[in-house]
Amino acid sequence: MATSSRPFSIERMPGFSLLALTCFFALYMPLAPLVVYSFNAGDNIALWEGLSLRWYVAAWENDLVQSAAIRSVVVAVIASVVATSLATMVALGTTRTRPYRGQTSIYAMVNQPLMVPEIVTAVALLIFFALIKESTGYHGYAYLISAHTAFCIPFAYLPIRARLEGMDRVLETAAADLYATPWRSFTRVTLPLLLPGILAGAMLAFVISLDDVVITEFVKSAGQDTLPTYMLGQLRRTITPEINAISTVLLGVSVVMVTIIFFLSRKKA
Repeated sequence: MATSSRPFSIERMPGFSLLALTCFFALYMPLAPLVVYSFNAGDNIALWEGLSLRWYVAAWENDLVQSAAIRSVVVAVIASVVATSLATMVALGTTRTRPYRGQTSIYAMVNQPLMVPEIVTAVALLIFFALIKESTGYHGYAYLISAHTAFCIPFAYLPIRARLEGMDRVLETAAADLYATPWRSFTRVTLPLLLPGILAGAMLAFVISLDDVVITEFVKSAGQDTLPTYMLGQLRRTITPEINAISTVLLGVSVVMVTIIFFLSRKKA
């Protein structure tokens, strides 16, 4: 009698659970002291002196932290909106068209920032923007927003493309059969189905922009510190539990956003 073989699953490999737990421990255990000591009442980041929200209050009342946080959010919102819009158009151009010459090259070029070390991208942007600054004399926020946008495009592109590839095209074909124009078919059929992927891509781009340090450090001008670069500057001077409090808040925001992205991106049965 023939026996049916189950499909291969790495979860059934010997030692998978132990290896997974070890990886999770190595990844997240270093974050535990940071979160715990953000509630420390004392000035020492390594000596527990009692439970307190003192450093959260200090960070909230710090004018430099407030301005850096507002700047970070504004840059991240603009960069994520622009990057998601461009990523959506590229995803549609690489999935909702007939195969054409250079399609694979476009896919590779869009995802190239994920392959290149971030420091290389930062140096390239620094040189490129330095030439523009020298010729125009402009030193505003457009450079920082442009750099974040360029870096966030592939992060927004991947969930949007994945959503498009997983969508059934029956409804789009039916709309075309009912004489809907391409634009009407897109706005009434494709876009509503694609919206969870767009939201996931936008939030992922927002988190990447909000947490970025390397590119921001290379591209920003004087007085344009974001929250991560402000923290880096403080670490070079003196370390207080205020940095732990700010880091914990950023960690919490990232966890919430990634959790929402997970629920938006997963496929329904």
